[in-house]
Amino acid sequence: MSLPSELCLTTLDTLVARGELSEITGADGGPYQTLYSPMGPDSVGSVRIFSGDKIAKAVYVGIVVPQIGLDSHMVFAFMPQESPVPHFTLDSVAAGGHLAFHLDLIQRADAGTHMVYNDWAHTPLTGTYKEVLAMEGLSKAELDNRQLTVMSAWMLASRADEQAFAQLDKPVSAYLEHWFSLVEGDVPAEVLSDLSDTDLAARDARNRALLFSPEVDKVWAQISRLITEPVAESIRAQLVSNELPA
Repeated sequence: MSLPSELCLTTLDTLVARGELSEITGADGGPYQTLYSPMGPDSVGSVRIFSGDKIAKAVYVGIVVPQIGLDSHMVFAFMPQESPVPHFTLDSVAAGGHLAFHLDLIQRADAGTHMVYNDWAHTPLTGTYKEVLAMEGLSKAELDNRQLTVMSAWMLASRADEQAFAQLDKPVSAYLEHWFSLVEGDVPAEVLSDLSDTDLAARDARNRALLFSPEVDKVWAQISRLITEPVAESIRAQLVSNELPA
């Protein structure tokens, strides 16, 4: 496997096993959705969907097009809308001769007014966050300021040389381990009190609509050109809602 696919698929395997997730397959028993491009008749990737008791929905999207040097893999693990536990996300990509990654626990409340929540959900990641920023071989990804507002302050998004990318398994595991400690643990009473002013489900719906908006994240325009807009929209539909396909 390539470095991007290995990092993402290893993480997906952990999510499925530890989260006791079941896969929703397509009619042929394979991935929920097989992706094609107008560039040729062969498949260029797949969408896989999982669900479980504690984790509401996990979505993996892989797109590999050697003709244009694209090897892209992402996974999102979404908690129930009423849960304060952040969503987990990892992107690992090779494109245009560069390696890049994006790692985050997507916040569920306004960070500027909920420090008790921050200290429970995100502050334990600070050590790992700083260690990654200090790694050699990384250069910070240039994200639009509007896009940054829908992510957490502990988001990591960088280009990486091959040596640095090969070391990302440790910080990804650290983020995932902390996330699972939240998923598997009880929410402290002080955190629930801190969030008493927040409609978690309503905020989550609005946040995800923006997080996956083509107007906020320009990558959707590139995906639409590659696999057509209707197919890109079908993928977005699986990301903005915890509703499971029939």
